[in-house]
Amino acid sequence: MAEWVKSGWRTKPRIQMPEYTDEDALNAVEAQLASYPPLVFAGEARRLKQELGAAARGEAFLLQGGDCAESFEQFSADGIRDTFKVMLQMAMVLTYGAKVPVVKVGRMAGQFAKPRSAPTETVDGVELPSYRGDIINELDFSAKSRIPDPRKMLQAYTQAAATLNLLRAFSTGGYADVHQVHSWTLGFTEGEKAAKYRDMASRISDALDFMKSAGINSGTSAALRTVDFYTSHESLLLEYEEALTRLDSTSGNWLAGSGHMIWIGDRTRQPDGAHVEFCRGVLNPIGLKCGPSMTSDDLKVLLHKLNPENEEGRLTLIARFGAGNVAEHLPRLIKTVQEEGANVLWVCDPMHGNTIKSTSGYKTRPFDSVLREVREFFGVHKAEGTIPGGVHFEMTGQDVTECIGGVRAVTDGDLSARYHTACDPRLNASQSLELAFLVAEELSDLRDSRQAKAI
Repeated sequence: MAEWVKSGWRTKPRIQMPEYTDEDALNAVEAQLASYPPLVFAGEARRLKQELGAAARGEAFLLQGGDCAESFEQFSADGIRDTFKVMLQMAMVLTYGAKVPVVKVGRMAGQFAKPRSAPTETVDGVELPSYRGDIINELDFSAKSRIPDPRKMLQAYTQAAATLNLLRAFSTGGYADVHQVHSWTLGFTEGEKAAKYRDMASRISDALDFMKSAGINSGTSAALRTVDFYTSHESLLLEYEEALTRLDSTSGNWLAGSGHMIWIGDRTRQPDGAHVEFCRGVLNPIGLKCGPSMTSDDLKVLLHKLNPENEEGRLTLIARFGAGNVAEHLPRLIKTVQEEGANVLWVCDPMHGNTIKSTSGYKTRPFDSVLREVREFFGVHKAEGTIPGGVHFEMTGQDVTECIGGVRAVTDGDLSARYHTACDPRLNASQSLELAFLVAEELSDLRDSRQAKAI
């Protein structure tokens, strides 16, 4: 395979990326970013890779979640805190169900760019370039707003740095204390419609009480009051990614300094494309979105390009097929991986294949469809004897009304009340936690089934 250089992607076909009109401004921004400190460090990325390797073996479980696209306008400490809080709650419930550690990775501090289904959009007969995320252009529907502005990369860097600073403080400063997290979860189960989750919540309480009686509490164990929390985003805007790429002096390898884990989207995974070329050369864990159009031949090439040493934890395959389609596509990809003897972590993204347009005109995702795809994902892995190692959600800690359904039922008519997303609909805090309980049940059933077979 050809030697990798961080600018090598520039010689490859590029899609889903902006064409900047001011080349001097672009060069100035890239030079400025290249002089800044990286946002993450190589040791953190290596540690995450080890934890993802454990998830691939069934010794851990990945919870990856956060915004569809981070916003400059909606950026706030409260928003970061609320999403972090819900992810901690989800992780606690999943830990109980899986009986293994949960690896917590946020779609945060870098998820600013979005691929689009069409390069332009038309409103009232006016056609303009599509909005591609705040790191590229603006949501406002005007010709000026839709011009790609390279200076937005500097604002994205600043916001990502502030987000990481706050996440690190929350992770180690006592906010993540396991007893506090569980008290939040108990509040969710007090509602009449959430009563079916109360039994599991009570069993978690019993486990914590037992640990406290045995002298294991937040005062004696740092593991009960701190967490490891990582960040991830789609590696879409490669000028930004290259500018933040740094040489790791310890290993002599290159680090994508923009986030702990980066992924390649279903639209940009061409084996000879720019995005695959960039990602193949960095030491970070890499995610690869796998939709219905992923062929076995392409997957074979991508497995070898993205993980030539077949490292555990290096490559995460994120399945996104849509409810009702998992059994058609996932088994053939599992077979391909097995034929190649590849080490991968299988993760379910039940969001992107289940987007519909509601009768009220809003883009939404039915909670029942999201849950159905998760169950189908687990069912296929159970049938194949392989390991379902994680879940990947678009969610927020805010009380939005963007996805329909859940115990605190959001209806089609409710969507307009708090529909705040700039791109794709997200699960709200209640729906996210409910989904964690349901996934925990799947994990518990899978564990019981394996134990029964072992006997």
